[in-house]
Amino acid sequence: MLQLSIACGDYDRNRPLLDGRVQIDGVEPVVMRLNPEEMFFRAMRHEAFDICELSLSSHTLRVSRGDAPYVAIPAFVSRAFRHTGIIVRSDSGIRRPEDLKGRRVGIPEWQLTANVWIRALLEHEYGVRMQDIYWVRGGLEEPGRVEKVKLDLPEGVRIEEIGPEDTLRDMLADGRIDAFIGPRAPTSFVPSNPGLRWIFDDPTAEARAFFQKTRIFPIMHVIGIRRTLVDAHPWLPMAVFKGFVESKRVALEHLSETSATKVTLPFIEEQLRQARSLMGEDFWPYGFQPNRHVLDYFAEAHHHQGLSARRVDPSELFHQSTLESYII
Repeated sequence: MLQLSIACGDYDRNRPLLDGRVQIDGVEPVVMRLNPEEMFFRAMRHEAFDICELSLSSHTLRVSRGDAPYVAIPAFVSRAFRHTGIIVRSDSGIRRPEDLKGRRVGIPEWQLTANVWIRALLEHEYGVRMQDIYWVRGGLEEPGRVEKVKLDLPEGVRIEEIGPEDTLRDMLADGRIDAFIGPRAPTSFVPSNPGLRWIFDDPTAEARAFFQKTRIFPIMHVIGIRRTLVDAHPWLPMAVFKGFVESKRVALEHLSETSATKVTLPFIEEQLRQARSLMGEDFWPYGFQPNRHVLDYFAEAHHHQGLSARRVDPSELFHQSTLESYII
C-alpha cells in the first residue's frame, strides 16, 4: 500500500472517500480537508500534496508551459454556474452586464478559474469584452494578495493594483470600485445589506438558459496526482479516478434518499428533480468524453484571455489511461 497525502474540499461528493467508506485501490490515504485558496497555493508553489484538488486554470496554464507538477484525472469535484459571481453596488446604475463597460471592477486574481468563465460568459453571451472593463486587482478580505502567475495580458487589457492596505471588500463598500467578480462573495454581501446586489435579478434563470443553449456546466477544479508518483506507479491515475467516481455515486445515492433530507436546506427534492429534468440523470458527470465540449470551451477562453501560452488540447490535461475505459 502506498501512503499518500490527499488534499481536497469537504464536499458531499468527496466525503465517502475522505471518511473511508470508499477506498482507492492500493492507497493508504492521509486526508486533509482544506479550502481552495490554501490547496492551490501550496500545490502550485510547493507541490505539497501527493493527490490534491487543482484549479483548472492553474493546471491548464502549467500544461501550456510544459512544467505542470501534477497530472490530472477527469474527476470534476467542483463545478458551478458563475452567474452569481458578479456583484455590483446597488447605486452604481449597473442593471445588466452591458453596463459594466467602462466601469471599475474588482478581481482577486486574473487567472482564477471562475473569472475565466465569467469573462467568457460576458464576452460570448453579452458582448462585453475584457478590454471594455477597467480591472482592479487585490485581496478581497485581506490586503496583500498577489497574482500567483506572471501574466502576459492581451492588448488593451488594463489592470490596476490596489494599495498595500486596501481590500476589494472595502473599496466596493466606499464606491472606489463599482462591481466585483470572483468565486467567493465578499463578507459584506448579505441579505441585510441593500447596498450590494447580483447583476442578474434571477441568476438561476440566466444559468438555465445558458445551459440550454450551450450544454455547458462549468468545471472549476480537477484532481491532480504528483507527476513523479504517476511515473513510478502508472496504475495510480485510474485507481484514484475510480475512487472519486465511486465517492460521487455514493453521495448522489445518499442525496436522492429524501425520506429524511440529508442536506440542511429546504426544497432539495424539488431542486434535484429540476436538475435532472434540465441536465439529465447524471447532471454532474465525471470522465473526459462527456465533458470534452466544456473543456474545449474553457481551453479556448483561457488562451484568448492571455493565460495559456498556447491553445491547449484538453486531452493534454489528463493521464492517458483515464481518457477511456474498458467495456464488458
